Amino acid sequence: MATIGHAALVCALLTALYAPVAGVLGARRGNPRLVVSARRAIYSLAALTALCMVLLEIAYVRSDFSFALVAENSSTDTPTFYKLTAMWSSQAGSLLLWAFLLSCFSSAVLRATRNTLREIVPYATAVLGIVAAFFLSLMIFYASPFQTLANPPLQGNGLSPLLRYPAMMVHPPMLYTGYVGFSIPFAFAVGALITRRTGADWIRATRRFALIAWTFLGVGIMLGALWSYAELGWGGYWAWDPVENASLMPWLVGTAFLHSSMVQEKRGMLKVWNASLIMASFALALIGTFLVRSGILDSIHAFGASTLGVPFVAFIGIVVVGSVVLVVSRLDILRSPARLDSLLSRESVFLLNNLVLVSLAFVIFWGTFFPLISEAVTGTKASVGPPWFNRYTVPLALVLVLLTGVGPMLAWRRSSPGQLRTMLRVPLAVTGLTLVALLALTQAPQSVPSLIMFCLVALAVTIIGQEFVRGTRARRTMSGEPWPVAVKNLVARNRRRYGGYIAHVGIAVLFLGVAGSSAFAHQRDVRLAPGQTAKVGGYTVTYRQSTVGVFRDRAHTGAALSFGAVIDARRGDKHLVLRPARNLYPSRNPQDGGVGQFFAGEATTEVALRWGLRRDLWIAIQPDLRRVQGLAALANRKFANQPATVQTLLAAEIARSWAKDPLPATFRVIVSPLVAWIWLGGFILLLGALTALWPGADARTVRSRYAARVGRELAPERVVPERA
Repeated sequence: MATIGHAALVCALLTALYAPVAGVLGARRGNPRLVVSARRAIYSLAALTALCMVLLEIAYVRSDFSFALVAENSSTDTPTFYKLTAMWSSQAGSLLLWAFLLSCFSSAVLRATRNTLREIVPYATAVLGIVAAFFLSLMIFYASPFQTLANPPLQGNGLSPLLRYPAMMVHPPMLYTGYVGFSIPFAFAVGALITRRTGADWIRATRRFALIAWTFLGVGIMLGALWSYAELGWGGYWAWDPVENASLMPWLVGTAFLHSSMVQEKRGMLKVWNASLIMASFALALIGTFLVRSGILDSIHAFGASTLGVPFVAFIGIVVVGSVVLVVSRLDILRSPARLDSLLSRESVFLLNNLVLVSLAFVIFWGTFFPLISEAVTGTKASVGPPWFNRYTVPLALVLVLLTGVGPMLAWRRSSPGQLRTMLRVPLAVTGLTLVALLALTQAPQSVPSLIMFCLVALAVTIIGQEFVRGTRARRTMSGEPWPVAVKNLVARNRRRYGGYIAHVGIAVLFLGVAGSSAFAHQRDVRLAPGQTAKVGGYTVTYRQSTVGVFRDRAHTGAALSFGAVIDARRGDKHLVLRPARNLYPSRNPQDGGVGQFFAGEATTEVALRWGLRRDLWIAIQPDLRRVQGLAALANRKFANQPATVQTLLAAEIARSWAKDPLPATFRVIVSPLVAWIWLGGFILLLGALTALWPGADARTVRSRYAARVGRELAPERVVPERA
């Protein structure tokens, strides 16, 4: 099976190399058959990489440890779900996933554009083939997923316990789908620049793919934050970790591209911006892929060091340098004669929005790579922490939320100051009431930036809500539809516009959760014995009793032992029972002994978490296991020659003894206000993206039957410039 997989990889590489040669020759010679064969080569590439994926998954399910990859991060006792998803926890497996997703995306876009963009498509096909060939060559020459072992072990190493969390196993495919998705508009941008077809056609053809990439990357970031919050045991969801930052940067630049692409479609402006932004998004996506495995920067999200440093950095360098040269060489045709008619216009807000998003990405890039920059300049590897990032990103985030609200009010080209004042009356009144309420409730501004953020969120949500109300009112006046039907039809007739509005609400709600949980959280580490109590953030927390789970892992992650506690938490009349735990996984090192192996392996924190719209209660335990570890060491010496079943029974009894007379345990208790609004905002953001992506009625039918009506509906929403 490994031989078949390796042969499929070689065939895939040859196919990927054929696609750019056939595509470019077909374009140069005017031979459409060669162009078609290049497209079909990409289809074949998708089939070959799919075969590789299936073969590798079969090996994981069968626990075929003759595959080095399976032996490295799976085992017979790994739960089936984690066996199926363990592939992308490895370097070679993640490369195969990248190549597979790229071939699927490429096949989809080439199928969709088979009868359009005839001059651009061959060069876009060539770019996609070259990118695929790069990843396939890495697997063939550096990190093969089908490498075999001459002497397969009886048992594999198993998946890292930190990765045995459902959201974490879905998180990498989501991120990679986002990273890979940006290769599609990148390839078509390159094709447009090479052929000097720099109009908006390539944007229209790839807009949906860019939005899909942006959506998946955003969901992946949210899932990673959820894993960090619920699994790592430190109590936060974002630590400005290098790998976290690496995923955020292409998302920010991709957000800027999605906004500025609308300006090019509407006004023919920002061509240089769009070409530069999508190329930067793809380059940053490559950097994000590299950082997860490189080990060049310390990260809790980086699992294993990479052997691909030189070829990966070289490829990123080629992409960056080639993109810059291509854009600079086409500046003469990228410049647009159109200019901003007014600062009070939607395109001016989009431009400012782009500047803010790019500034955020630059700040994060500088802070992330500062250790390497400082080492190169001074010889000393220095790093910056969360306070540095917060100092620069918080003001930019405030401006971003403000623009999120102001943008929907403005018309294209020019808006009237007088009508803007009219439209702002209700939002400003709501913002003022929000400020008064916050000052009254908090009595003293504990965090001025957070209070400003709350007010800006109120402003943005009110403005967008007002846009929905005005549009729905206009529709009801014309059609007489009930409110729910009118709202549904309003959105259905302009999914892209109102999907964007919903996404803006999601961003505002997400920042509301960030502001509340960052500024007003209460955290305390306490050491308690059973029966003792502590007070944190208005809760009275009591350690009732200790618990031990022996081969009874509630989360089904394969943990052998689980040391936990029963916690009573009271706040007024509200009573909660929480059960934090610390899971221990058996060690694979024979030197730890038959008994000691159960106490010497990796450990994970099982957080006890109660969600709430107002606040979360988060508790983690760090049990004191010195006594049971000492007993395990003694049992190792006395019962070293006993059968494995006897040693396992001894380990179980030693573990149970901890519950009878436990030492005091250390608990981290966090009361975090509004943190659930982060996930709620992420869900609203996803809903907005899906609304914009959802296919609508046939465009010709809409134009013929509804064009006049839609024009009348939307007319009241626009701000008309005052007459001189």
